[in-house]
Amino acid sequence: MHDGFHVIIPARRASTRLPDKPLADIRGAPMVVRVAQRAQASGALSCTVATDDTEIARVCQDAGIAALLTRADHPSGSDRLAEAVQQLGLSDDALVVNVQGDEPLIDPALIRDVAHVLRARPDCVMGTVAHPIATAQELFNPNVVKVVLDRQHTALLFSRAPLPWWRDAPRHDTALSLDDWPTDARPLRHIGLYAYRAGFLRCFPSLPPAPLERCESLEQLRVLWHGERIAVTVSDRAPGPGVDTPEDLARVRALWQRDHA
Repeated sequence: MHDGFHVIIPARRASTRLPDKPLADIRGAPMVVRVAQRAQASGALSCTVATDDTEIARVCQDAGIAALLTRADHPSGSDRLAEAVQQLGLSDDALVVNVQGDEPLIDPALIRDVAHVLRARPDCVMGTVAHPIATAQELFNPNVVKVVLDRQHTALLFSRAPLPWWRDAPRHDTALSLDDWPTDARPLRHIGLYAYRAGFLRCFPSLPPAPLERCESLEQLRVLWHGERIAVTVSDRAPGPGVDTPEDLARVRALWQRDHA
């Protein structure tokens, strides 16, 4: 197997909170182009935007970014990735990193890290990233997904609940100080960056959804439910903010201007 990896960026134009999000301007370029430029800096063998929108494909191609059109009726980003893998003709053992199209500040090193952790773990079909949680507010926030690992850094469980649960904590609310937490069981935030073996990605959409997945609304739980393994690399670097709302977009524009002044 080649030591390299491929990046695929799924991008849909429809967004309820921020219409035309992939086309939003960030310092003279559409956001999806900025994401692809960060992905290209990771050293990937290829970087492709997979979209159901001809305008997104056009702006990518105008910027020298490879783009392919996928079906418009995919129920999830994983389904769109699976079609892209088929269109690109990638071999089953190829490594594919899924970079979200609303992460224009993503660290290229993080993309490399998630590909490398999967390459090093032939027992796993996927790789992903976690980051230590710093505050009790994050721990108790259901929008911050937690992951619990085994000793080999394989995922045991993903949840929106505050995990692990420290039985002897002096209190169980947002006033809890994580400085007092047992250092060998610190809570970890799951970062939604995934590497896949292309062969698994092809079959993943056909796996029946899992009860835990429906309950938590976390697609990665389907992988664990069906007995597959996910390798996790723990990063000391917190990821840059993504873009879901107009306020997020304003913040990312300001950070981009600061970093590229």
